[in-house]
Amino acid sequence: MPGRAALVRGWRRLRRRRWYGEGPLHLVLMLGSLALTGYAGVRLLAGGRWPLVVVWFVGAALLHDLVLLPLYACADRAVVRCTAGTARHRPWTAFVRVPAALSGLLLLVWFPLIAYAAGGRWAVHYEAATGLPAGVFLGRWLLITAGLFAGSALWLLCRTVQPRRAVGRLRRRRRATKQRAADGD
Repeated sequence: MPGRAALVRGWRRLRRRRWYGEGPLHLVLMLGSLALTGYAGVRLLAGGRWPLVVVWFVGAALLHDLVLLPLYACADRAVVRCTAGTARHRPWTAFVRVPAALSGLLLLVWFPLIAYAAGGRWAVHYEAATGLPAGVFLGRWLLITAGLFAGSALWLLCRTVQPRRAVGRLRRRRRATKQRAADGD
């Protein structure tokens, strides 16, 4: 039977959990994350650039909700329809969704530099700020996208070949076992 001190500690822990809902480590991590976000927000909004940040956030929300969401929902439905006749349509769909989502995220993040790679306003600003060339983003994004889809296709191939090999090994073992049993009779 636990002592009084253990019961008091347990009661305090329970009260803390009821007050916050999680453990103390989660609270510390959340406060640290909030502090880091606040610092980034202060740095981002410094220098009178806050109207551009507001326009960017509103534009990103509208672009996502009105253009990108219907676009990738239609693309996802097309993939599901194309693979619906196969027995493995669900895993095959995931092998297209993941690289497409990662490629789309990279495109969304680096769109100004990808779209205006040939000396546009964003590219000139990027080159002036970093000293790095901006004309390489389209080619690199295409290579990364091709690599993501190739890696996904390779992973799918490994996943489909491996069970077939296991079934073949199992059949060979059964045949060998039956052959030994027949030879022993």
